Amino acid sequence: MTRVGVRGLKDHLSEYLRRAGDGERIVVTDRGAPVAVLTPIEESDEVRRGWDLVREGVASWSGGKPRGSARAAVLKGKKTTAGMVLEDRR
Repeated sequence: MTRVGVRGLKDHLSEYLRRAGDGERIVVTDRGAPVAVLTPIEESDEVRRGWDLVREGVASWSGGKPRGSARAAVLKGKKTTAGMVLEDRR
């Protein structure tokens, strides 16, 4: 998440508004303390939940395009995802 001081925001407001409009979240700080967050207006529930996970420390994001996981997810239980989909279609 990008952090910018009040003076930097003032000096480059158009750039930060464009970046927020492109989906980036920008934390505005005053003397190093966070005071506000610039976010896009329309966020889906999934995006909002993702940011909640980042805020809780469960997930992280460095500002780039999200990439897939380095390792495959491990399913617990006896059913596979494909099996559950087929079962649901019946």
